[in-house]
Amino acid sequence: MSEAKDRELRALQAALAAEHAAVYGYGVVGGRIGGRQRAEALTAYDAHRARRDALVREVKDLGGRPVAASAGYALPFAVPDAAAAVRFAAELEDRVAGVYADLVRAAGGGRRALAAEALREAAVRAVRWRGGSVAFPGLAERAGTAPPSAAPTA
Repeated sequence: MSEAKDRELRALQAALAAEHAAVYGYGVVGGRIGGRQRAEALTAYDAHRARRDALVREVKDLGGRPVAASAGYALPFAVPDAAAAVRFAAELEDRVAGVYADLVRAAGGGRRALAAEALREAAVRAVRWRGGSVAFPGLAERAGTAPPSAAPTA
């Protein structure tokens, strides 16, 4: 496999791992919130499941073996109530945006366009949860925040 294809496959696998973590994380979020926010969490959960399933196909198309979901994920902070769940949802979306920014850099053509769209969607969801935006969604080094960890943490 060429170096470019290998880089693209690694970025796809990282995006897939992040989507697995996001699906898990939205299970936590949905259990702590209600009403309109629960409906938003369900919409995000469904979107991440769809992205996850599409990434499985993309990884296979490149000849890779899709990374499996973990049985559980360590949360970055305690999520005991609705306020913490909202912060956690914004954190999930920031992390997903970060891996899609990496995929935009690594991919070309149609995959780059899909990654850019996924980055945009994650950034918009993060704004909704946070109530405000960041200067460069998905680019932690430009926004002055720490980059997402290599291992998926929900």
